[in-house]
Amino acid sequence: MTSIAFAFGAPDRLRTACEIVKRHYQAGHKVVVWCRDPARLAAFDKLLWSFEDISFVPHVFAKDALAAQTPVVLTADEGETPHHQWLLNLDDAWPPIYARFEKLIEVVSNDAADREAARNRWRFYQGCGHPIARHDLTRNEMP
Repeated sequence: MTSIAFAFGAPDRLRTACEIVKRHYQAGHKVVVWCRDPARLAAFDKLLWSFEDISFVPHVFAKDALAAQTPVVLTADEGETPHHQWLLNLDDAWPPIYARFEKLIEVVSNDAADREAARNRWRFYQGCGHPIARHDLTRNEMP
């Protein structure tokens, strides 16, 4: 069963997601980033290239020929993904592919609408019986 980690208190959801992805990449984990909003996914892609001057997080979109060899894969497609270790959700709804993964990370900003959407996702996962961990980003508790 997929373990769920909610990271609350992100000052900037996409930048915090970049930091989390970088941390997992450096730990040797494989991460799939899910978002159905093409503009948000494109913004995240761009930010991964530029959020830090001295670090590099190798990533591609799922349809890229190198997806199977790349540790971080971005997708909006419900089709098969090359990795099933970590899933990071940047969508406002729960990702329909989440059950394929060992672990799911939900990044939640301080925005009221984002927090409300996160509460709905929390209730969904809780109703499905998934173990849920809460991380307070204001205390540097990173999932």
